[in-house]
Amino acid sequence: MALSIRSIRRYPVKSMGGEPLQSADCDERGLVGDRWYAVTDQDGKLASGKNGTRFRRHDAVFGYTACTLDGAVLVSDTGHVSGAGSTWTVGEPELDDELSAVFGVPVAVKPESAVPHFDGGAVSLIGSATLDWMADRWSINADPRRLRVNLVLETQEPFVEEAWSGRELIAGAVRLAVERRIPRCRMIDLNQDGAEAEGTLLKLLGEHRELCAAVYAGVVVPGRASVGDPVTLVPR
Repeated sequence: MALSIRSIRRYPVKSMGGEPLQSADCDERGLVGDRWYAVTDQDGKLASGKNGTRFRRHDAVFGYTACTLDGAVLVSDTGHVSGAGSTWTVGEPELDDELSAVFGVPVAVKPESAVPHFDGGAVSLIGSATLDWMADRWSINADPRRLRVNLVLETQEPFVEEAWSGRELIAGAVRLAVERRIPRCRMIDLNQDGAEAEGTLLKLLGEHRELCAAVYAGVVVPGRASVGDPVTLVPR
């Protein structure tokens, strides 16, 4: 089965919209710069679409997008929050003031410290055949931005990536170890990152896929991966 990288996406600020990349460097942590920042409240909880021991639900975070330019991370209001369409640089007090006003509580965009910002894995990936299958069988918008994955691989068999758990693959110059399926939450049914949601995907995954879609992988050998690079499963 011929595999390749169809698309790469990085999320400089956790839970905000991300940026498409033609190439990405990976280190032991994951895509360099991915989820390095997060909107953090005074209790140290991260803004998300869910509540939990590490997260606090602030759906307004999905009204912003982040990108990297000349080494700086820029955050833009997509116009769905305050309507300003403004852009700030991470580290500017004005950005924290904007987010605090919109969220209704004091928050700040902070870099990762001792506790990783990742939910459960360094790199997330899904196969194109899985997305196509969900769009066809379930008549949903199977935009990968809804799942916030880093890599979409060109595949021919739906859900084949789930069978790779415990195996390694080489994507460009990066060697990854596929770890486990990713359990999903309500975030996939929220409009985010330019992708529209009809509010039924989580229910369908619960009924048919044990609430899982896409897989986590760890970085075994760092390197660079680019769109179009071949992907090779390492023999057992």
